[in-house]
Amino acid sequence: MHLEPSSTTGDLDKALSVFVEHRRRLFGIAYRVLGSAVEAEDVVQEVWLRWQRTDRSAVVNPVAFLSSATTRLAINVAQSARARRETYIGPWLPEPVDTSSDPEVGAQRAEALEMALLLVLEKLSPTERAAYVLREAFDYAYPEIAEILRLSLVNVRKIVSRARKHLSDEQRESVDTAEHRRLLNAFVSAARTGNVASLEALLAPDAVSLSDGNGMRACARIPVLGRARVARLAAYRRLWPEADVVFVDANSRPGAMIHRDGEPVALLHIAASKEGIHQVMWVFNPSKIAAFTASRSRFSASHH
Repeated sequence: MHLEPSSTTGDLDKALSVFVEHRRRLFGIAYRVLGSAVEAEDVVQEVWLRWQRTDRSAVVNPVAFLSSATTRLAINVAQSARARRETYIGPWLPEPVDTSSDPEVGAQRAEALEMALLLVLEKLSPTERAAYVLREAFDYAYPEIAEILRLSLVNVRKIVSRARKHLSDEQRESVDTAEHRRLLNAFVSAARTGNVASLEALLAPDAVSLSDGNGMRACARIPVLGRARVARLAAYRRLWPEADVVFVDANSRPGAMIHRDGEPVALLHIAASKEGIHQVMWVFNPSKIAAFTASRSRFSASHH
């Protein structure tokens, strides 16, 4: 890390200590706004550089300063990312993170990290997303959010309220972790053996399957709708022969990493309610798979 010549060693040590203390929170904010661990890490690194250059003696509340810088930078990146995603081939899914080493990734409410919720958050504007994340995932007070976003208190309350309504209209009440794991295990077992009838029994009638491959060959480029079609796709014969499955913690929920010849090739994630599995998410994009496998070491490295 670059050290400012004018900074004393003691002052910089203190600055680093403060930054490291709040780093996971900063990453958690940026990740939820962006849906990308790599982009979130870039934001956090930029905030560290700004923190070094800042006259810290004038900062009354370091965590407020760092949270504000992170949120505003993440909003800027999200606005440019939205344009880039318009050229993405096929469904886009959030870049999953391994939460086995840090189950909360800086969150106070782990459910605000789930893949299905992050996918719905993408339908909000970056500012709406940021307001919702600060309030619902990190329990910031409305006046704090208004100051961070440089908006009026009334406006912030309206934004969060609209975001909540939009998400509640699209979200279903999730099953608990034990039931989620049971459904995932049964889904993988049925898919590996090509048991389409068993797969259908696990799926909600209006189930949808999303495959994120950004144009990869043999990867569905449109959402696959309906119980029967989703089941047939999951039992796709070319995916499972000689494949090894490793169960992982992805975004605070059980997921399944599919390996072939020792290399991870796909991450399977589901969303389920009392009606059954209603969303099947396949991450095939190699860069997102690589980011997932790197995310565990990223969190441990954040302490150094």
